Amino acid sequence: MIRVVLADDEPMIRVGLTAILTTDPGIAVVAEAADGREALELVRLHQPDIALLDIRMPRLDGLSAAARLSAVAPHVAVIMLTTFDEDGYVARALAAGAAGFLLKAADPRELILGVRAVAEGAAFLSPRIAQKVIAKLGDGLARADLARNRLTALTTREREVLALVGRGMSNREIARSLFLAEGTVKTHVSAILLRLGLNNRVQAALLAYEAGLIPHTGSA
Repeated sequence: MIRVVLADDEPMIRVGLTAILTTDPGIAVVAEAADGREALELVRLHQPDIALLDIRMPRLDGLSAAARLSAVAPHVAVIMLTTFDEDGYVARALAAGAAGFLLKAADPRELILGVRAVAEGAAFLSPRIAQKVIAKLGDGLARADLARNRLTALTTREREVLALVGRGMSNREIARSLFLAEGTVKTHVSAILLRLGLNNRVQAALLAYEAGLIPHTGSA
């Protein structure tokens, strides 16, 4: 069972998120918070697997709460909830240790997929968020060239693994897809992060998008 604490200052959003998540029998919402401080208290109390945090909340925003959680409860994976006008916060959220980014307006299936992926140790970045973030970072073509150049440090197998990391797959799923042992995949992921100078799987996923390893979807 994947245990989730979710935080959003809008009661109707919390009700909706809980309703979506609990359609999956393997996910339980153990507590709901109306702000970042309450989220921290509930995480300490319930020790969930996932903290699902809205970025904009009173008393303590989601980014600050995520940063504190990474220090006091590093075993709790953080997923940030964003809207299209908030994608500039992604860099700060990465620094705060977030493992996933989801749009509030996304397909409900994406919410469940993201929670499951992060619970299994994968990164999950909504494709539409990834595309918008990359677009905001500067000249898309120039960045794509730089990203592809960085990938020359990787082996062919490591590129294959990176592409699947970018799709939000866990080590177990990657192992099944490539017919490898899970321990081998872990070794590849560690090597990728080290060679590319990345701190986490979300940064790796962004680089995979920049380099064109992940097909871009339409911006609905």
